[in-house]
Amino acid sequence: MTVKKINKDAFKQFVDGLIKQQKVMGPCAQGDRFEFEQLQSSGQLRLDYDVTLRPPNRKYFLPPVETLLTYEVKGGYQSVYDDAEFILLGIHPYDLAALNQMDQIFSQDNYDSHYMKRRLNATIIACDVVMPSKDVFAASMGTATAKNGFDVLLTDIGDSYIMETGSPKGEKLLEKAKGAVDATAGDLEERQKIWKANQSRLNNHKLKCDCSYLPELLEGAYTHPVWEEKAKTCFSCGSCNQVCPTCYCFNVQDDVNWDFAKGKRQRAWDGCLLDGFTKVAGEHEFRKKREDRFRHRLYRKGKYVPEKLGSQTPACVGCGRCVHACLPDIANPVNIYNRLVDDLGLK
Repeated sequence: MTVKKINKDAFKQFVDGLIKQQKVMGPCAQGDRFEFEQLQSSGQLRLDYDVTLRPPNRKYFLPPVETLLTYEVKGGYQSVYDDAEFILLGIHPYDLAALNQMDQIFSQDNYDSHYMKRRLNATIIACDVVMPSKDVFAASMGTATAKNGFDVLLTDIGDSYIMETGSPKGEKLLEKAKGAVDATAGDLEERQKIWKANQSRLNNHKLKCDCSYLPELLEGAYTHPVWEEKAKTCFSCGSCNQVCPTCYCFNVQDDVNWDFAKGKRQRAWDGCLLDGFTKVAGEHEFRKKREDRFRHRLYRKGKYVPEKLGSQTPACVGCGRCVHACLPDIANPVNIYNRLVDDLGLK
């Protein structure tokens, strides 16, 4: 591990140098919101952003629509892979936690070569949050600061950035940062203050229990009335699914050309809140009721995925995107979990 300090002018030159060498994706302003896009210059980069519209881990590693293979109806097939190397610059700790979790999901059991090919070709430069969003609750989910999974971690300490490497790939990248000097004890103390502050600043919706308790809390909540109450105003629009950095469900379909000679197989984002998500052959649908789908989303975040991965961290990283995206204002996981704590208590 190497820890350096670089002033912001030198950092801009560093970023411009990277852009000349390969694709660099970073947060850019879109009106009063932000979105990760391919950078053309360091002037576009906004590391002071609050939260992006879409989670970068899904946009670049599990895109909304992707072609898995092409085929000939009477012949063979050819897998399609995205081999381009790129740098993902400026990902916040909570989105990094989601990326780390998705890495586990797609590398275990049936190894997903399409996802993992992109992941192995990526260099991750994470960035501590400068401006918390109004709906963030990452501190309640243990994701306010980055612990692992990055190649380089940036922390804004005013006139400079602290740059810490987390992998050999990061060490190699840091060698290109001209003007970077060894961080002093005082620099590290400033960074520690920022980490400590973010543990409280990134918590605009406070969970009433430790997030590691959620699986046990949900164990006795399956028939609680909150699911039906909230689902009464649910539109089943799936917006909460589509903006969530830890949702990874997809549908796979074949698209045959008009000549019936060739085609392609694609996968596209899907979501458990959508009507028809659980429909199978014979028109059977095992979560047809909205309250069943609504409950499943919260159980998946708080119980199913943590138990699958043997993790203390839930499949909700506290980014707050679902809170902002939900029109009837029912998607906030903290509100629902806190209701269960109030009604069922803590053991």
